[in-house]
Amino acid sequence: MDERITKHTLNKTSSVREALIKLDKLALDAILFIVDKQNKLMGSLTDGDLRRGFIKGFGFETPITDFIQSNPGYVVEGNKVMNELEDYKSKNFKIVPVVNKDMQVVDIINFRDTSTIIPADAILMAGGKGTRLRPLTEKTPKPLLKVGGKPIIEYNIDRLAGVGIKNIYLSINYLGEQLEAYFGDGSDRGLNISYVREDKPLGTIGSVLLVEDFKNDDILVINSDLLTNIDFADFYKLFKEDNAYMAVAATPYNVDVPYAVMEVDGENQVKSLKEKPRYTYFSNAGIYLLKKEVLKMIPQDTFFDITDLMDKILEMNLKLVTYPINGYWLDIGKPEDYKKAQEDIKHIKL
Repeated sequence: MDERITKHTLNKTSSVREALIKLDKLALDAILFIVDKQNKLMGSLTDGDLRRGFIKGFGFETPITDFIQSNPGYVVEGNKVMNELEDYKSKNFKIVPVVNKDMQVVDIINFRDTSTIIPADAILMAGGKGTRLRPLTEKTPKPLLKVGGKPIIEYNIDRLAGVGIKNIYLSINYLGEQLEAYFGDGSDRGLNISYVREDKPLGTIGSVLLVEDFKNDDILVINSDLLTNIDFADFYKLFKEDNAYMAVAATPYNVDVPYAVMEVDGENQVKSLKEKPRYTYFSNAGIYLLKKEVLKMIPQDTFFDITDLMDKILEMNLKLVTYPINGYWLDIGKPEDYKKAQEDIKHIKL
């Protein structure tokens, strides 16, 4: 069982002394959730609950269930979990249990390290050879190159964990065994990390079909060589609120024209004049959200790029939306990008 769950749960048959010892170890996070032998939530327990019980005359031999709050706050896993967690945060809750439909505790959310739960799976594209970064990538896959003493891909995985995404797939190929050795199954991080391997190039989205079964109905796809502090939760909210089939994160690209620009009509008459204008375009940032049903549009065992998928969605008149990244974003593709990342990491928080 996940350590985050075991350290905050206590069986209803445990003694008051056991509860005190466990609460003492939790320090600032001192709250326990009392469960039965099936791990079903029965109540919560804090130092204050024990103190009030002792004032009533309870003792160390009193059943722990006499001390507990029998109606604790909790959320049920599923599509509404983000909104419910936001409500608890607004009420200054610090720690909230997540239960399944049978009221069994399946996770514990501590708002100090997990801001929310995005009900989606994630797949990181980590199979490229990183040719432009050689010789750095001759013996190390690009996602494992270190920036500020930490692999590039690990920043992305840690940020996914911070928004409650636990089911993570890595699409690997070149030196992929190093990624498997580094992350393992993710259990030491409280994650479920799995791997799919391309036997031949399948483009920027084709390898997604190698995943046998995504657990959730929405999928977050990320290029693993990005450094970004994109707000994943806000990105997901836009995707759901717009009822889109696909959302594409975009980064602004500015073009400064060093001359005055005239805008003319079809008869070459000048309609306006702009002095050295700046035009802003939005470029694909390599981060996507899509409904699982969209995967049916991807051909099996065929080279297929993400732009091909976008074209299909547009051809079918389905909703495709963009999400502008207002924070930091860097695609580490060339040596100068890698050098910039080493400097940037000293000044940004990822």
